[in-house]
Amino acid sequence: MTARRSSTWALLASSLRPGQWTKNLLLFVGLIFGGRLLDPDAIAAALLAFAIFCALSGAGYLFNDVWDRDADRRHPLKQGRPISSGELRSSTAMIAASALAASAIGGAALIAPSLALVAAAYALLLMLYSVLLKHIVILDVLTIAGGFVLRAIAGAVAVGVPFSAWLLVCTTLLALFLALSKRRHELVLLGDSAVDHRRILIEYSPYLLDQMIAVVTASTVIAYTVYAISPETAGRLGTPRLGLTIPFVLYGIFRYLYLVHHKRAGGSPAALLVSDRPLLACVGLWIATVAVLLYSPLGK
Repeated sequence: MTARRSSTWALLASSLRPGQWTKNLLLFVGLIFGGRLLDPDAIAAALLAFAIFCALSGAGYLFNDVWDRDADRRHPLKQGRPISSGELRSSTAMIAASALAASAIGGAALIAPSLALVAAAYALLLMLYSVLLKHIVILDVLTIAGGFVLRAIAGAVAVGVPFSAWLLVCTTLLALFLALSKRRHELVLLGDSAVDHRRILIEYSPYLLDQMIAVVTASTVIAYTVYAISPETAGRLGTPRLGLTIPFVLYGIFRYLYLVHHKRAGGSPAALLVSDRPLLACVGLWIATVAVLLYSPLGK
């Protein structure tokens, strides 16, 4: 009896996909760019918000795996997941997902009612994506981008700082870049059986996705560049030198494109971030440079 319970907990933990929770690090953008990185109360609130969205993400993965269990059994990589393989009961997964979502939204309400609204909107978006939106061409990737935007908004709300239009634009474009790259990876990986796994893939082709990725890539670089060198940004952040971070953004995007096209990666942006050392180093250097520019005399 004990062994079975332990096995069930282990299967649940695996199905929550903690390796994907790095996406929720986006919640700390508001803390950093809002000038509250040295505020202990703001740090605590951001950490709690991060935990809340990790719980919501895990609940979303459980719900999605239950909903997609039949299609996942035909996928070369997803067929071994606990739910699609039958090791974890769908009913158990749904109970856990409901409990996690309710606890997370309740916890968000204790921090701020507005954070609870964002958390509830995020949970609803995840559910709509699993059931409907991922089957509608273009809306599927826009929905993924919307999830990233809600994370960014939640991070700002949690620490009590305003979220700028630039934050939303840059987050949306970067998320679209990642989502489109993931769709391309799925097409290349699955080949002729791609449609059997994900019906929406019949609406895409590598050429179409490459065109869309090219547009989003250029837009992302331009948007971040304009944001970084804008006098408005310099006045709000207290530093005119944010443009020094542009090379890191360029390298990071180009490195990601290299991995997608030449290494056939991109199926899991979170896994790629932690597995590719040059990309991880680039992100780390970008964060360190931003912190120095915003919180030390060197940025003035």
